Amino acid sequence: MMRYVADSVKNNVLFLTSREEPVQPLLYSSELAMKAIYKHTQPGTLVLICLLIPVLIIVVVSILDQWLWVTAAVLVFLIALGIVFASLTVEVTGERIACWFGPGLIRKEWPISELRSVAMVQNRWFYGWGIRLTPKGWLYNVSGFDAVELELASGPRVRIGTDEPRELKAAIGRAMRG
Repeated sequence: MMRYVADSVKNNVLFLTSREEPVQPLLYSSELAMKAIYKHTQPGTLVLICLLIPVLIIVVVSILDQWLWVTAAVLVFLIALGIVFASLTVEVTGERIACWFGPGLIRKEWPISELRSVAMVQNRWFYGWGIRLTPKGWLYNVSGFDAVELELASGPRVRIGTDEPRELKAAIGRAMRG
């Protein structure tokens, strides 16, 4: 591709020179589809606090009394839960919605083509946090009551907890429109 660049000015006349430039490749539709439209990580503050309390109790009891292998196993289990459910990341691309807890050991994806509708919703307090089967479908949540509900073409509904329901719904809407 030829590009003209201002070279010099003499007697109020602008002189141009041409330069050959490499053509920038366009992104293919598959590359555009995989590019994140939205990505947000919500910290699981309440989950971490709820796990920290029993961890502290176990440590104090172990220091005052006796360190048993059962105590150590429970402590390791609670710390592992804290790491896995420390956060919930949601990513929307042109092809899919994905969410994963913490470092990504627990991950779920839904194709955009399978979505029938998306809506902002509020979860009931007793639905809890983590991964739950509720009367409204599966729930993936680490904190708060706000969520986005996905209605899938195959029938079930899925709720993804978020502290940015408007932004997430808008991103999914953009992905659905293509």
